[in-house]
Amino acid sequence: MPLQAPGPADPVLELLLSRLRLHDTVTTPYYIQLQRQIQALIDGGELRPGHGLPSERVLAQALNLSRTTIKRCYDALRDTQAVASSQGRGGTVVKAAPRVSPAMQRLKGFTEEMRELGLVPSTRVLARAVVQDRMVASIFGRPSNAEFLKLVRVRLADDAPMSREVAWYDLAVAPGLAEWDGKGSAYAHLREHCGIELAWADQSVEAVFSSPEEGEVFGFAQPGPCLLLKRRSHSAQDVLVEYVEGTFRGDAYVYRLKLRS
Repeated sequence: MPLQAPGPADPVLELLLSRLRLHDTVTTPYYIQLQRQIQALIDGGELRPGHGLPSERVLAQALNLSRTTIKRCYDALRDTQAVASSQGRGGTVVKAAPRVSPAMQRLKGFTEEMRELGLVPSTRVLARAVVQDRMVASIFGRPSNAEFLKLVRVRLADDAPMSREVAWYDLAVAPGLAEWDGKGSAYAHLREHCGIELAWADQSVEAVFSSPEEGEVFGFAQPGPCLLLKRRSHSAQDVLVEYVEGTFRGDAYVYRLKLRS
């Protein structure tokens, strides 16, 4: 469909008009086409954190669309944390996940780690169930009919999704987790309600690309670089309590290690 020429020079508007292409021959609504294309510009670095998007009225006029269509597009981008409303500027700006550089020096959970970095942690529970899983049971060295609490959660810092994690907890060791809703810090709940203090963990870190499920959480239009952390956390009595696989977004995390000679 034809686009109208922009008015006064606006680099972001000019970029959008040069790159956005709406197709009448597909069934995908215009607002979703716009959302996907703007998200691709963000993921590709052409729209960078802090860039202000045109107002709904301006972009609607430039694209010859209704303002409602642009509003639905911007709302969808806000829902995926790709953009945020800017009260000071009165518009919508590209949002970046906080850049964090935690030190790998001691065992601590996400909640404590984010608070140490001056960020507000929160959790969105995607799935919670008590399960029997032969593969997980073998990791814990338990019989195949052992029960585990399985949690799939998104961990956020200042409302930006930082990781998607899948965790299992041995309910024979920590039965107090059976009724836990999965929100907040698992380590704090283990300490306060189960009397278990986690003492040490084996942890590996590897580079991966985001899966479709992780891309949806992080708002990636295409697979993006991530860090996959696998952790086996033990009590002071050397009992395995937790096994977790957490995928952390690569555009937000830089881990620091202190090396001694």
